[in-house]
Amino acid sequence: MNISRGGYRVFSANSTTACTELAKKITERLGVELGKSVVYQESNSETRVDVKESVRGQDIFIIQTIPRDVNTAIMELLVMAYALKTSCAKNIIGVIPYFPYSKQCKMRKRGSIVCKLLAAMLAKAGLTHIITMDLHQKEIQGFFSFPVDNLRASPFLIQYIQEEIPDYRNAIIVAKSPSAAKRAQSYAERLRLGLAVMHGEANHSESDMADGRQSPPLSRVTTGHTGLELSDYRFPHGEPGLSVFLPVMMAKEKPPITVVGDVGGRIAIIIDDIIDDVEDFVAAAEILKERGAYKIYIMATHGLLSADGPRLIEESAIDEVVVTNTVPHEVQKLQCPKIKTVDVSMILAEAIRRIHNGESMAYLFRNIAVDD
Repeated sequence: MNISRGGYRVFSANSTTACTELAKKITERLGVELGKSVVYQESNSETRVDVKESVRGQDIFIIQTIPRDVNTAIMELLVMAYALKTSCAKNIIGVIPYFPYSKQCKMRKRGSIVCKLLAAMLAKAGLTHIITMDLHQKEIQGFFSFPVDNLRASPFLIQYIQEEIPDYRNAIIVAKSPSAAKRAQSYAERLRLGLAVMHGEANHSESDMADGRQSPPLSRVTTGHTGLELSDYRFPHGEPGLSVFLPVMMAKEKPPITVVGDVGGRIAIIIDDIIDDVEDFVAAAEILKERGAYKIYIMATHGLLSADGPRLIEESAIDEVVVTNTVPHEVQKLQCPKIKTVDVSMILAEAIRRIHNGESMAYLFRNIAVDD
């Protein structure tokens, strides 16, 4: 049965073959053919999109997986969405399993909230809905002016733990940092396992970076006071102001990495949402080995595995890294046999089917708590 005649089409916005694999799996599960389109880069590096079939009055789903060339993938998605909008598509739904720039969702000194900018660009290009998976911060949904369905990969990863890790009942769930404790606790409670939390890092984590703009007026330090004296400040009409002393915030000092919880003689399973730079994971694995863990697994939704990640994993104490196929990583798997993949095309296909048919999405979020 070809469901595509019922009023929707599924397109892939990627110009590279490796990035279309997830789109092919989704369309196979839906029983439809991938929409006919051509996405390519011209000789001057401009992105061009040609839609080869009529989309007038139909629901259009654009599947866009994000490769290493993030900015090109974003332009491909924007150009395709606008092309479908000008071709009179009824609704344009972006299926973006890994949402790029999700780590840039907070103000950093004189930086910008790039994630909010990207949300505005997608709306302007014509998207009316987004399906994504495990946003880095759930509050990112508030940046959008249209609905966002933030699916969870945890049921698939939990199933992998139960079926593929021998003696998983002797495991303990580990949060690599206190900020990851809620996610790890969710896994621990569902698997009925213990929880350990690692504290202290060699490098500052993103939560330690200062938020907000730091541009105080000119000041001078005075002796005898633990702060800044703003003695030269004048009111707008020239009246002199009083001296004001501002207390200085003490700098944070990171302690050495410690583990809160007993991992001796256990299988340690580190839980996180993104594996990008793997140095922190390698360092955590070394500490867990020293504390007596005899096997170390890393479970995450998005396996970006940038730079020398595969080589570092191969040479580390990590036994296995398990990620989903939200991001293409076939090249990294060839470089490191420890990397395993869990397919999440099933839940993405079901989300597409339900949205097109106007069915409730509640079934896909059953037993999902606020902190998950």
